[in-house]
Amino acid sequence: MRNSALQFLLVLLLFLAACSSGSSDQEANYDGASENKSMETKMSEEQQSRPAPPNGAEYDNMFFEDYGTNPFVSTEDDTLSTFAMDVDTGSYSVARNYIKRGELPPDEAVRVEEFVNYFGSNLQAPTNNTFAIGVDGVKSPFGDGYHLLRISMKGKEIKVEERKSANLTFVIDVSGSMNRESRLGLVKKSLKMLVDELQPQDKVGIVTYGSQGRVVLEPTSIDEKNRVIRAIEKLQPEGSTNAEEGLTLGYSLAREYFTEGSINRVVLASDGVANVGKTGHKEILKEIKEYAQEDIKLSTLGFGMGNYNDVLMEQLANNGDGNYAYIDSFSEARRVFMEELTGTLQTIAKDAKIQVEFDPKKVDRYRLLGFENRDVKDEDFKDDSVDGGEVGAGHSVTALYEVKLKEGIDELGKISLRYFSEDKHEVEEVQKPLSISEDVNPSKNLMFLASVAEFAEILGESYWAKESSLESVLELAQSSAQNEEQFAFVELVKDAIAIGR
Repeated sequence: MRNSALQFLLVLLLFLAACSSGSSDQEANYDGASENKSMETKMSEEQQSRPAPPNGAEYDNMFFEDYGTNPFVSTEDDTLSTFAMDVDTGSYSVARNYIKRGELPPDEAVRVEEFVNYFGSNLQAPTNNTFAIGVDGVKSPFGDGYHLLRISMKGKEIKVEERKSANLTFVIDVSGSMNRESRLGLVKKSLKMLVDELQPQDKVGIVTYGSQGRVVLEPTSIDEKNRVIRAIEKLQPEGSTNAEEGLTLGYSLAREYFTEGSINRVVLASDGVANVGKTGHKEILKEIKEYAQEDIKLSTLGFGMGNYNDVLMEQLANNGDGNYAYIDSFSEARRVFMEELTGTLQTIAKDAKIQVEFDPKKVDRYRLLGFENRDVKDEDFKDDSVDGGEVGAGHSVTALYEVKLKEGIDELGKISLRYFSEDKHEVEEVQKPLSISEDVNPSKNLMFLASVAEFAEILGESYWAKESSLESVLELAQSSAQNEEQFAFVELVKDAIAIGR
């Protein structure tokens, strides 16, 4: 697996950006068709966190982080691939917003796994277990002589009437930057929709921050929905951005009204800008991680283009044991709030990690598509003090591998999934054989996800997609799309082709 030294530019310190570092224990060169070429896995430092100019007008202060690109790994060097489960989808929505505005996204804005997981999974939820695990594969449509493996995991679902009561604390950015592009207006519409989806036993508190943080609404039962709605409607943009004070006040309110046995969650709605505050970003993230250990989780919702900090929003969610989504339209807000957030509020597994062990007799080399910033050292898989991912009820996670086989399709290894069960209050580990069969009629859904992954790799300027094209992505997507969301992706690829490089 690859070495990844995550480099944060000093300018991010001014923006309360999250600090994260990762490493891996093996690095191998691809020795197939491109063996005589040097592998390009990193952007130059000067290119990292750069703004991107749309339609001739520059998006100012757009911050992204380049996490590199996973290489092919020879099974002679390392048979294990280990990573934390990640249910974020923000990268896809950010890239879509760029394209819809007539500009291809910066390559460092692309996280392949978030593109793939935006489209969910067709795996059936388990009835008796915490997770269902599915495995299938197909000859790679973009790599001759290779196979594409899909490993799908889906958490058990919990009926609305059986869900724990929720204590939600909205921390809302009302600074001057939120006045751009009607960001605050979209936040208000989105939160009102979320309130409509909550249950009578749920409570909502509201904290805002501009130049300073203040409590707008003490935690209030949804039985008093009109009072909550009025508080949201009164929000107005003001002043600079004291995110530090807003988050501190929000967590303080959540702790004061903490209810044992309930869902206690802070929901941050912001463009990620933070230009006022005394505490360094490391201290803020440390505090958020401590609150997560007290069972107060954090979900982050990003809004706006220009003056937007993707790095901050993702890392806040990672440290807060929550998830990150980017909302570029009211329709996306509907998807996130009605289909995602309300249904997955209840965490079913903490510190979830996946380890895939490849049989070196069957597999020559492999490459994990994405998850670069969720890399876990192989030896840390069974170390339960090492952070993994948090998974809500009904959440699904899909991981794609490109593999070169030595022999025919067969049992290629095994999959291990390790997590802390919220129901049983103990660590569980489940395993499943990594077995696939040559399907003469490959899954359309898998073929569609192959087109999504390749689209992301092209936009991200991956070394492994140099010989590919958006036109080939479009052809595969058109032949495999089956629903409205997938058809919308087809149109997005067409838009990207029209823009060109």
